[in-house]
Amino acid sequence: MKRATVAFRVRYGETDRMGGVYYANYIAWFEMGRSALMREAGYPYRQLEGDGCILPVVEAYCKYRYPAHYDDHLVMETWLTRLTKRDLTFAYRIFREGKLLAEGYSRHMPIDPQGRRIRVPEGLLTLLEPYLESGGV
Repeated sequence: MKRATVAFRVRYGETDRMGGVYYANYIAWFEMGRSALMREAGYPYRQLEGDGCILPVVEAYCKYRYPAHYDDHLVMETWLTRLTKRDLTFAYRIFREGKLLAEGYSRHMPIDPQGRRIRVPEGLLTLLEPYLESGGV
């Protein structure tokens, strides 16, 4: 099973008055992980949307274990825990120097540009299959 990995630094604007990363930024970082996985798999979001498929988030969850701070170097792993024709679930883990800071998931349902539910394109299912892990976060 493959995982997409993204390394990044915490920007000052992502922190709150207490000096930690504001909680909602973790969800935004998850999007960075999804985009990286899609690019790595060979089907970037831009191509997917150009083919008439949009993957809105219908559910998101994050468990915060330890805070991240300004200028921390973080590494995020992204993979899939569910992959069907009707929906898919991405899982994420964010680390600082090997220590797990946060983990979560986001569930997505494919729609067309008019907002109607559609199926995940067959080609995408095939490309994403190597990133699928049974079980869950």
